[in-house]
Amino acid sequence: MSFGAAITDAEGLRLTPEEKRLFREMNPFGFILFARNVDTADQVRALCDDFREAVGRNCPITIDQEGGRVQRLRAPLAREWMPPLDHAERAGEQAERAMYLRYRLIANELFELGIDSNCAPMVDLAREDTHAFLKNRCYGSDPKTVAEIGKAVAKGHLDGGVLPVVKHMPGHGLSTLDSHHDLPHVDLSQDALEQADFAPFRALNDLPMGMTAHLVYDRIDPKPATISPTMIGLIREQIGFDGLIMTDDISMKALNGAPEDVTRQALAAGCDVILHCNGTFEARTNVLEAAGEMTDPAQKRAEKALAMRQKPAELDIPAAEAELSALMGGQVYER
Repeated sequence: MSFGAAITDAEGLRLTPEEKRLFREMNPFGFILFARNVDTADQVRALCDDFREAVGRNCPITIDQEGGRVQRLRAPLAREWMPPLDHAERAGEQAERAMYLRYRLIANELFELGIDSNCAPMVDLAREDTHAFLKNRCYGSDPKTVAEIGKAVAKGHLDGGVLPVVKHMPGHGLSTLDSHHDLPHVDLSQDALEQADFAPFRALNDLPMGMTAHLVYDRIDPKPATISPTMIGLIREQIGFDGLIMTDDISMKALNGAPEDVTRQALAAGCDVILHCNGTFEARTNVLEAAGEMTDPAQKRAEKALAMRQKPAELDIPAAEAELSALMGGQVYER
């Protein structure tokens, strides 16, 4: 039986009977957690068990745990990290190793709670006018440096038994608007984009999963990338990404229309799986029904991604923290 072509969420700390019935029937590929789903360690583990029991398999459970402003797990469940851009800049020439250690520790925190995916690395390029919602979540502005750090971040996850999701393909850094509220437009030629924004994604095109950007690249196609066959084709052919492509959250205001209509558009454009968050139970039901089952190519990519989950490598946590502290001049966490 094929997976459902969606990743969705839950309303609270445990699944309701109605959610259990819905997920059992629709078999979504995986699930995502938000702060409203988090209380104690035992509760998070129990919720992850609920998800997996509902679909009858070891489905992936993901989260946004970048560190800094975007982290759903907070103390005492997780370390309070400084923003990624601040971390990378403070580490300087040691940024690649420092970011590996950061995300290896994050992966350990996630895995211990039953979470086996994370929406990172984020290899969008920071610009002078990049919108504040994104800028300090970036790793830098140089494509080569960002790609190297992104690879280290991905390895930190994989070594910790957690699947990384590279985002936001094919590049969100030129956005001067917050796509949670508005639809950003990029007015740059494809040649210029190939040299800059697309480059880190090309360097990470062997990762298991990737997330789209809700941006319009005006000189390439008038549709937002998430629902553009042209842009999804570019991600596949020019960037060379053959992993599982998931949308960014389709409930974000950058995309117009009912969630079920956006679902059909994104799948028709070539996305493999829909990410739908923060909707009503009715909206969640409509999206899961509209998404249906994965196509055969999507199913193969999903199975290939899941096969990259591995038993975490042994981690000496005190030694990792000590090394990271030395690399960072003693300041590792947000104060």
